[in-house]
Amino acid sequence: MDVQVENEIDPSPHARQIFEKEFMPHLDAMYNFALRLTNDEDDAQDLVQDTCLKAYRFINSFEPGTYAKAWLFRILKNNFINDYRKKSRGPSKVEFEWVEQSFAGDDDSEPSHQADLHAETVNEMLGDEITKAIQALPVDFRMIIILCDLEEFSYEEMAKILNIPIGTVRSRLHRARALLKDSLAAYAKSKGYGADTLSDLD
Repeated sequence: MDVQVENEIDPSPHARQIFEKEFMPHLDAMYNFALRLTNDEDDAQDLVQDTCLKAYRFINSFEPGTYAKAWLFRILKNNFINDYRKKSRGPSKVEFEWVEQSFAGDDDSEPSHQADLHAETVNEMLGDEITKAIQALPVDFRMIIILCDLEEFSYEEMAKILNIPIGTVRSRLHRARALLKDSLAAYAKSKGYGADTLSDLD
């Protein structure tokens, strides 16, 4: 998808170079994440556009060579939560003071663990019923399923994106998979899958 930043923010050659090199390759992944969160193409496009504008505005806080995708996903997540809370419970703001700190700077000494459920496990079964089941999850659980099982972020990366401890990532992911497994049990049975088909979601 195309995004416009020049008309909103006066670009410097250096900032534009960083944007094109570090951020542009992740636009499709950002759109897919936004679409799964919003379930609306126009809302997803608006969310990505707003994310790119904020990323460009704070581009001096981004450290080139670090994990740009996770940095962008964290901005997108904050934008989504802002909009979600406004629509569901009235105005509420997620602060962006974290942008002033390097995404790579973290005192958590726990090593990065790659999520044990790979994207292909879900993608092999990903159809209308599974998409509906993911969309029906509460937003916090939906988000962590998308980040882990579809985008394949590590636990440490998810903790940074969601701004929660790694222990919370694990417990939330376990609960999200349990909810998803329960909602898919009848669907799996109708397709001839046994109970062990969904065992990887435990």
